[in-house]
Amino acid sequence: MVTSIPLHDGATIPAVGFGVYKVDDAAAETAVATALDAGYRHVDTAEMYGNEAGVGRAVRASGLDRDDVFVTTKVWNDHQGRDATLRAFDASLERLGLDSVDLYLIHWPAAANDRYVETWRTLVELSDQGLARSVGVSNFQVPHLQRLLDETGEVPVVNQVERHPWLPQRELMAFHEEHGIVTEAWSPLGRGRLVDEPVLTRIAEAHGVSVAQVLVRWNVQQDVVVLPKSVTPARIRSNIDVDGFALTDDDLAAIATLESGQRTGSHPDTVS
Repeated sequence: MVTSIPLHDGATIPAVGFGVYKVDDAAAETAVATALDAGYRHVDTAEMYGNEAGVGRAVRASGLDRDDVFVTTKVWNDHQGRDATLRAFDASLERLGLDSVDLYLIHWPAAANDRYVETWRTLVELSDQGLARSVGVSNFQVPHLQRLLDETGEVPVVNQVERHPWLPQRELMAFHEEHGIVTEAWSPLGRGRLVDEPVLTRIAEAHGVSVAQVLVRWNVQQDVVVLPKSVTPARIRSNIDVDGFALTDDDLAAIATLESGQRTGSHPDTVS
């Protein structure tokens, strides 16, 4: 199975996680159960997804030790600010049916509301109390991260952002590397739009794998945590099966030509 990546707080995070965005609660329970059976040990949900309860049921029913499953959830924009974040965190734990989470994230900076620094301080409190074993952010850009560093001195362990060959996030990843922040990739398949990309199709055929596997491997080889999502059992299983091949330097160079800056999700500056 794929490896884990160290976090700067001493924890480790499985390099391939299972995403459940836009999966309803019942379907999430089934999909997460399948994923855990297939070998995933990292599940990424959020308050906004509306499926924390289903995720929690699957984790508890898996028979796996709690310490063997890395669970991430996130505070939504409407609940930023100290008191609201604390209430949202407690509500997430209740829905999950867990005593703690392995990673708690600010879902978006929502900079227009100007509460993300206060919210970040609150996440650090939760980490200090052991309720969130690690804390980080999602969809933050360099100016948001720099402000956290300047005003709190506390560095997120991860920043979860849209990342795929169209949007490799080079500038952001350079900042992450400088400050010991692990990059996490959501929408690694470009919401399915990259599966017919000829460059990727050619590489996949050369290795005898799917384009999805190429895109997961592309992230893993760069020490990026990647969160493929599917509700199809065969795809759930194949998306984590990326240990049997490695992308060559020529493969990586070809994939680099796809960079266009195109997003499949929202730009962080437009979300409030």
